[in-house]
Amino acid sequence: MKPTRARIVVKARAGWMGMGRGAGPKALGLFRILTVFLCTLHTAFGSSCRILKCNSEFWSTTTNSHHHIGSEDPVELCTAIRSYAHCTRRTARFCRGDLAYHSAVHGIDDLMTQHNCSKDGPTSQPRVRTPPPWDSQERSDSPEVCNYEKNFHRHASAPNYTHCGLFGDPHLRTFSDTFQTCKIQGAWPLIDNNYLNVQVTNTPVHPGSTATATSKITIIFKDFQECVDQKVYQAKMDELPAAFEDGSKNGGDKSGANSLKIIEKVAGQHIEIQAKYIGTTIVVRQVGRYLTFAVRMPEDVVNAVEDKENQGLYLCLQGCPQNQQIDFRTFHSQTPETTLRRPGTGSSGSSFTPQMAGAKCREKLPVEDLYFHSCVFDLLTTGDVNFTLAAYYAFEDVKSLHSNKDKIHLYERTTDLVPGNSASQLSLDVSKLLVALVCLFQCFCKVMFTV
Repeated sequence: MKPTRARIVVKARAGWMGMGRGAGPKALGLFRILTVFLCTLHTAFGSSCRILKCNSEFWSTTTNSHHHIGSEDPVELCTAIRSYAHCTRRTARFCRGDLAYHSAVHGIDDLMTQHNCSKDGPTSQPRVRTPPPWDSQERSDSPEVCNYEKNFHRHASAPNYTHCGLFGDPHLRTFSDTFQTCKIQGAWPLIDNNYLNVQVTNTPVHPGSTATATSKITIIFKDFQECVDQKVYQAKMDELPAAFEDGSKNGGDKSGANSLKIIEKVAGQHIEIQAKYIGTTIVVRQVGRYLTFAVRMPEDVVNAVEDKENQGLYLCLQGCPQNQQIDFRTFHSQTPETTLRRPGTGSSGSSFTPQMAGAKCREKLPVEDLYFHSCVFDLLTTGDVNFTLAAYYAFEDVKSLHSNKDKIHLYERTTDLVPGNSASQLSLDVSKLLVALVCLFQCFCKVMFTV
């Protein structure tokens, strides 16, 4: 039987690749292109991620002349693809921020589907994805399949929505309402589930500075039934497009294309992506030179992960690694009362003290919650007043996206970036009281033993 003509699609900026059904030796030879592409992506990341080794082993197996792997030998081809998949799973925990790794994972899924490979057998029909509660089995005759809320209500009670946001230097609010300040640098996965991938890149605010901010956001909406084609959105510093990378503003040519669309709120400053088929709303802003991200997503979509073994290896769900977190209290104890020069103002320019930073942030954020404190922190570490607006807009996005209005504000009782904070003073008074009680107990013991 003559093998069908193979097709290979490589989107370098999206980090995704696919191969058509019945790929023969000629098409498999194109894995050289795939490997070079992934190697190029990998150069920006650390050596702990062994994805290059996985790519190399797979390429060597499928291009070795004595294997003749192609449509004539689907068993060996599926064996090679499964070995590739196992290799990527072994290195998953070291590849959190590696776009080459995520590209390989997506490509493996496509290869297995196109060649009818199972994950744990020689060859068979691809495993059918277990549909989530809202995913109706009715298709073309049911327009509700591309509307999460309408379809969900047909099968379950009202959905629970969660929120995640990233802004500033950078500050992260996870799906569980945990608030963290991180020093993450480079590329990191923000969201990774069956329907959506989001990756952010953080770069130093100034050369040699430990302060970082988000300079790039890549969002991949995966192909979903009749609703949407795979779509990629990418924002960079000074480049906030109002369209996907292919120039479109919706989900493509499928019947539910309008269930995914981009809305430009403020040209070059604020866009909103509505993904109705998964009940998700994403807000991306450019504030000053850097980007902010906010999302409203149903818990069912958040938890829709086929690879449960590696579930949670992304920031919005798990938070920043412990060694990447910054403690406000530690920072404040090490922050001198001297001023921090604003960049580009010269020796005679204005500068910030903690008191001045607090006054500036209070103009936009009158409530001294963690958004206020993150604003003060950013002014002290960067000297850039645009970070005041980043904190303000991040809070505005929480107000519009968070489903629980009682959890909009977040507080940390022991956090004190502004001298004179009452919570900090209370903590200090309690400490003094405990010291006094210990001294009193010691005196009591001395008297008792003397008697």
